[in-house]
Amino acid sequence: MRIVSWNIRAGGGRRVVEIGRQLQRWQPDLVALSEFRATPPSKQLAQELVSSGLPYQLTTATTETPATNALVLASRFPLKQVWHTAAPVEPTRWLLAQIERPQPITIGVMHVPNYVSGRKHPFHEAVLAVVKQWSLGAGLLIGDTNSGIPGIDEETRVFGPMEENWFRSLEAYGWIDVFRHLNGNERAYTWYSPNGGNGFRLDQAFLNQSLLPFVSTMRYEWGSSSAHNERRDALSDHAAVLLDLEIGD
Repeated sequence: MRIVSWNIRAGGGRRVVEIGRQLQRWQPDLVALSEFRATPPSKQLAQELVSSGLPYQLTTATTETPATNALVLASRFPLKQVWHTAAPVEPTRWLLAQIERPQPITIGVMHVPNYVSGRKHPFHEAVLAVVKQWSLGAGLLIGDTNSGIPGIDEETRVFGPMEENWFRSLEAYGWIDVFRHLNGNERAYTWYSPNGGNGFRLDQAFLNQSLLPFVSTMRYEWGSSSAHNERRDALSDHAAVLLDLEIGD
């Protein structure tokens, strides 16, 4: 099973056709997109995902606020949304769902607010409350966390004790940062500041102990555009997470 998580930047805009083509090239079984919106480009992308064999979809985007950054989850397998009392109070930035298959997996898709919003710490705390109370079996948390481990996931100092405590607490509750599990302290950056050009690893996947043994590979990839092959950010300012699990259908 291949899972792709990608922040597509501002709903995709004119890039949606190329974004759709890139997603097809990655051949995912499950796609989780951040900054998906209830706008015509995002809706076009959702339909292209249906045509690509991902007909089961859940989204937090709403027509009442079409320009608001939200999430979409598209799958080859049926999906059932799961409501959790401890979930972040961020209706467009958190989506919990069960992938209905012979071996069910529960996935939490998230787009954590940035620090200056003042909403980052409450979001972190809510995610920890969810995993502390977890009773949903094999689980995955994935998305743009706007967070990283100080001194490892940054080229210049941005992350502090709040982010480090969040990562350490997730690990203490049995949720493993897959990239670090596979690669130790190797540096990798999934977003670069448009001003300073410095890099940060903002996009992660965390698995609980029930799912960790099934990890095959995880890597970060930048989308490529046929019109702008030389540009790293031709399709998005974020790299995508590609996670492969050796788990039967």
